[in-house]
Amino acid sequence: MACAIGALTLAGIGCGAVERTNDPRPQVPSRVSVRIGPNSITVQPRAIGVGPDKTQQIPQNQNEAQPPIRTNAEQTVVFVITNQTDSDTQLEIRGPKDAGSGPIVANGPASFQTELPTGAYTISAADIPGADSAPLAIGPYRASAQNDVLLP
Repeated sequence: MACAIGALTLAGIGCGAVERTNDPRPQVPSRVSVRIGPNSITVQPRAIGVGPDKTQQIPQNQNEAQPPIRTNAEQTVVFVITNQTDSDTQLEIRGPKDAGSGPIVANGPASFQTELPTGAYTISAADIPGADSAPLAIGPYRASAQNDVLLP
C-alpha cells in the first residue's frame, strides 16, 4: 500500500502544467563599420533600425520576412572599427545615450558592442581633433531573430 501511494505521489508531481510563452527571439545585433581617418570619420550604414534589413543574417532566409518586435528596447550595436591614422584614439558616441570604446591602436582594428536607444548620434574620435565627426541614426524598428535558425 505504501509503495502504491508513493508511486501515485510521484506520478502526480510529474503531471504539472507547463507554460511556455512563445515570445519573439531577441534581435541579432546590428553591425556598423567605422573608418577613422586623419580628416574624417566614415560610418556605414548611417542609419539602422529604420525598417527591415536588406539582407538576412543567414542566406537561407533571404526571401523570408523579418518579424518585427513590438518593444522600446535599446538596439544592440556592434561597432567594427579601423583606425587608419598614426595616433591611438578612442571612439566616442554622443546622443541620447553616450558610449565610448576602449583604446584603438594606430593603424589597427577594434570592435565594441553597446546598447543604444532610438535617436540621432554623432561619432567622433577622441584624440584626432582634425577628423570631422559622422552622424548615425537609430530608428525604432526591431526585428526578431525568430526566422533565423542556428543562432545562439
